[in-house]
Amino acid sequence: MSTDLPIDLRLSEEQRISREGMRRFASQTMVPGARAADEAAAADPGVLAGIAGFGLTLMSLPEALGGAGLPRSPMGNVLACEDLGEGDLSQSLAALAPLGVVNALLDFGDEAQHEAWLPRFASEAPVPAAVALAEPRATFEPGDPHTRARRDGDDYILDGEKCLIPLVEQCQLFLVVAATDDGPAAFIVEADSPGLSRARQDYMGLRSAEPGTLTLEGVRVPASQRLANFDLERLVSLSRIGLAALATGCCQAVLEQCVPYALERKAFGEAIARRQSVAFMIADMGIEIEGMRLLTWRAASRAEQGLPFQREAYLAFLQSMEKAMRIATDGVQVFGGAGFVRDYPLEMYYRNLRGLSALHGALMV
Repeated sequence: MSTDLPIDLRLSEEQRISREGMRRFASQTMVPGARAADEAAAADPGVLAGIAGFGLTLMSLPEALGGAGLPRSPMGNVLACEDLGEGDLSQSLAALAPLGVVNALLDFGDEAQHEAWLPRFASEAPVPAAVALAEPRATFEPGDPHTRARRDGDDYILDGEKCLIPLVEQCQLFLVVAATDDGPAAFIVEADSPGLSRARQDYMGLRSAEPGTLTLEGVRVPASQRLANFDLERLVSLSRIGLAALATGCCQAVLEQCVPYALERKAFGEAIARRQSVAFMIADMGIEIEGMRLLTWRAASRAEQGLPFQREAYLAFLQSMEKAMRIATDGVQVFGGAGFVRDYPLEMYYRNLRGLSALHGALMV
């Protein structure tokens, strides 16, 4: 029998106000520019600055380090991911990646590491940074990184390759997960470290997130830059919740495109929405999105309450990745031939959703 506590889905007044602002920004700024950013394979600096202006990285920073000193809120971050993901999943990923670094430092760093690194993020201006966990191999498992870190006196020397890192060429620092003799560890690595190189990659989707690879060849990192209390399972689980929220937002955008199109598009003298095959397909989209949302909110709620949430995070991620691809495919199908061309955003949504399942650790809420 389940021992879950009841989940209160009512939002606080602060959360409602925040969502209103983010939804307005997503609809008025992100949606109109999403196609241009995708075509250019570059994030819009105005969008990055606008998202940074919401102060998500500032909320949980201690006041002594320049932050707001508010309690850490995975639920609040999930709501932000969902709302911004509805505007443009790809640019949202790029803008929210530094939040993952900040949350990892808060969760796993010691006081000295907080004081050394967190003030850098105490600004409403965007500070590009990213967690580097995923590796470019088919058999990759988050718990078994092939990137190695070996101890050498007071330093560690890192060797390996990471992939799918948002804004890889702009990042000022990386949180690199590597294997050590005593298990996986995380290291703060400055972008200008000798032996570190990075390169953009032209992926099918997530183009405006400017993703790419990070190569480490004998990169020397002081032992003080190894996070003191690293918990890989927590990082992966909180990232799964964030990615599920982004998927939910983007799928909501698919649904919002399909409903008016089906009501307006006529075939054989009537709107295609009057055909059961189309109507049922759209209804199933709505049902699956609600399921994705509730699973994701449940996992985030448990994380916020300090309850075990790893199982719930995995279920939310699994459900969201599977149903997101079905929703994206059905969205293209509702539009028929129009869904296959770039006049409508359906094919872009499909491409962006397709890449989410490979973004291990990319967005820690």
